Amino acid sequence: MSILRDNINQTVAFIRTKTQAQPAIGIILGTGLGGLVRDITIETILEYGDIPHFPVSTVESHHGKLIFGTIEGKSVVVMQGRFHYYEGYTMQQVTYPVRVMKFLGVQTLLVSNACGTVNPQFRKGDVMIMEDHINLIGDNPLIGATDSELGPRFPDMSEPYSKRLIAIAEEVALDHKIGVKKGVYVAVAGPNLETRAEYRFMRGIGADVVGMSTVPENIVARHMGLDVLGMSIITDECFPETLVPVSVEEIIEVAGKAEPKMTTVMKGVVKKL
Repeated sequence: MSILRDNINQTVAFIRTKTQAQPAIGIILGTGLGGLVRDITIETILEYGDIPHFPVSTVESHHGKLIFGTIEGKSVVVMQGRFHYYEGYTMQQVTYPVRVMKFLGVQTLLVSNACGTVNPQFRKGDVMIMEDHINLIGDNPLIGATDSELGPRFPDMSEPYSKRLIAIAEEVALDHKIGVKKGVYVAVAGPNLETRAEYRFMRGIGADVVGMSTVPENIVARHMGLDVLGMSIITDECFPETLVPVSVEEIIEVAGKAEPKMTTVMKGVVKKL
């Protein structure tokens, strides 16, 4: 058994001393997007720092709690706060909770993030459903020794985000008269925001938005056979011709204002699963 698999067993064993929940749905809440927690009928809350082998979130607005409960009557496990490569964690550490979710029974992963847009047809405050991604982080969570219990050596990535889940999300958005975009998310290492030349490059290679998360989690989720829905809130406009400085406070403020739209869609998707 690999060290990683042994660590997962220890983590799951600890969680099982706190809850016997069997969540089929996992949710990861990104920057400024923790409000979905208000819609959870909570059973158990675990602090990341108390869970064996879990990293601890160091980023503003990431609360660092693993929450078990129900949304729309469905059993869920929710990460209120995630981990990032730029915090100094390895890609394996960043994605470790996704591995644990799988061994807790999760089959579907819903992931959210805040991002900037390089597509001139998108605006801050828009909600975007992720159709595809580009990994520019410069690393991959699957590099290293492989463990066939966790997934194949060369996982297929022709459908990183489930077409079925995308269709459900679009249906929910239409039902609630919420306008949503669809597009390609490019992930970078961060933590600095990008230069004009970098934004121009990203637009040129087919990206619609840019962020510093989600892609590693998606790779590991697909490696383990989970279906994934990714949703982004666009918090800033990264157009080289009109670029102005943006602060984290502004990003969090925009995310907070747009969050109810994303939360409504996510809840609707959970209800239909």
